[in-house]
Amino acid sequence: MEARTAKAATVPEARYLRLLSEKYPTREDVCERLIHLEAELGLPKGIEHFMSDLHGEYGTFFHILNNCSGVIREKVEYVFGNRLSAEEQAEFCTLIYYPREKIEQLMADGRVTPEWYWDNLARLLELAKLMSFKYPLEKVSGFIPARFDSVIVELMNTRPEADPAQFTYHKRLLEEIVACGSGAEFIGAFTVLVKRLAVDWLHIVGDFFDRGSRPDAILDQIMRFHDLDIQWGNHDILWMGAACGSEASIANVVRNNLRYNNTDVLEKGYAIGLRPLTLMATRQYPDEEPVKAAERAISLMMFKLEGQIIRRRPEFLMEERALLDRIDYDRGTVTIEGREYELNQKNFPTIDPKDPYRLSDEEAAIMAGLRSSFLDSEPLHRHIEFLYRKGSVYTRFNGNLLFHACVPMQEDGSFTAVTMGGRTLSGRAYLDFVDAICRRAWQKRDLESLDYMWYFWCGRLSPFSGREFKTFERMLVDDESTWEEPDDAYFVCQNDPATSERLLSEFGLDPARGHIINGHVPVKKGQSPVKANGKAIVIDGGFCHAYHKKTGLSGFTLISNSRGLRLLAHQQIADVRTALKENRDIESVSETVELQSYNSTIGDTDEGAAMKAEIADLRRLLDAYQSGELRAADS
Repeated sequence: MEARTAKAATVPEARYLRLLSEKYPTREDVCERLIHLEAELGLPKGIEHFMSDLHGEYGTFFHILNNCSGVIREKVEYVFGNRLSAEEQAEFCTLIYYPREKIEQLMADGRVTPEWYWDNLARLLELAKLMSFKYPLEKVSGFIPARFDSVIVELMNTRPEADPAQFTYHKRLLEEIVACGSGAEFIGAFTVLVKRLAVDWLHIVGDFFDRGSRPDAILDQIMRFHDLDIQWGNHDILWMGAACGSEASIANVVRNNLRYNNTDVLEKGYAIGLRPLTLMATRQYPDEEPVKAAERAISLMMFKLEGQIIRRRPEFLMEERALLDRIDYDRGTVTIEGREYELNQKNFPTIDPKDPYRLSDEEAAIMAGLRSSFLDSEPLHRHIEFLYRKGSVYTRFNGNLLFHACVPMQEDGSFTAVTMGGRTLSGRAYLDFVDAICRRAWQKRDLESLDYMWYFWCGRLSPFSGREFKTFERMLVDDESTWEEPDDAYFVCQNDPATSERLLSEFGLDPARGHIINGHVPVKKGQSPVKANGKAIVIDGGFCHAYHKKTGLSGFTLISNSRGLRLLAHQQIADVRTALKENRDIESVSETVELQSYNSTIGDTDEGAAMKAEIADLRRLLDAYQSGELRAADS
């Protein structure tokens, strides 16, 4: 090793080196770690998988997660394209996605034989070997389910093509797996390995909740994923606020789930009962269907609670959104921005016109019961704690900037100065303030933080929303001219390359290399998800079935690999039953957003930067051992 000139360490550095020497007490320990780190820096960058706006659509999400947005199918085509027919490849992919279900189906059809197990185990082994080449052996071993690792590692290291003895050994291993009745279990373990090798890191750019029926199942699945980060969306913030105890957020959550007929996620998923609300609503509105009556009842409670917050927090600048005291209850009209509109409903039995924002005694009791249920729900708090632990307002990852909706802007592309909490902030500083408030709400549950959580769900200057909600008008006023919901200027400015570069610089990223990745706004038919000459990418393509007519798609996902960025527009996604029966996969159109002339390595990533810092520390420790500044255990 090249000699270095020793230099005396400062006191803090000397302390750090002594601590580091406890982990690497000998020169051989240091050298072994250095060799591994330096070599790993040259391996290809791992695949990053980006998804957004899942909105409770568990079936779509689960299939895309299993498919890795087509990565596995591409690998199967690459390895077996000349040996298996298209139908055989499709069936093999389905086996990888859903091993237990596919084996059960084939067993029922009488197609599972020892030869079938040998063939598919051999194919999975060949696929796993190819996909493992970009990982160190030690990492690959850690990807295998523990009770299968010794045999699978042995198989991964056999070379049957190189030597007759290796061929015999390899064949006997596979035969004994099947002879012991473990074929199905080992196939399952191999599919876990293949899917782990396919994606190194998962990014969820917001909105697990609302519209679809199983956000709880998505979160259960996500919590088992190996490496990921989350950028909170406005629907996530709403549920987070509700779990913290914000009554206005709770009312919005309940209303949304009644509106989309998804009450099972509340009642079965999170054990939050709606019976007291439904009983009160059917009594107050006997001519309406029970779910619609409950939606109407909770909506009026929501308007009251929101009006209370707007009065408490003038800094939210939402006075125009408090409309219950602008209703003429005798004439059935409401005054909005100086103009009078007729209401489509004139019966408001729970509102006192003299004090319209006060909950009735029955409403207050119902809300107290709901709040208690949200605060006491163990599965909900387990999911929300996970969102806080893995999530944030924004993430900087490998040179890219990820956030759900927007950074509030003026029409000229400058950052909006937002005055809240006695401070005026803009750009990154404002988003850092929002992040701190969200975490304070979870820790302290103080009234101010809870009010902010509601604002972050629906406020015009919220980075999660960026839109002025017109829920009152859409529900109670038929004149659609009142329904328009003005957006923040960010959603226009994001088309400008100079604005995107300025935004990347604001967050300390290289504007020449970085990209901005958002969700939140579904990309409509005819629109491009790629903005600002490829600097900004919107990946909300409409996972939610309610958006499919607008988007014409089943969602966008994004893949970042060692050669660049690739956007997947998913045309049609088979449900699990169809996938198993017909071996149907995702029908997707791939678009290359950025193709590099070189292969990115781990050394080009954030992980690589941390490894380089560790290498520098280890070289300094080795210098200290060689100079005698520190005594190595082997000296």
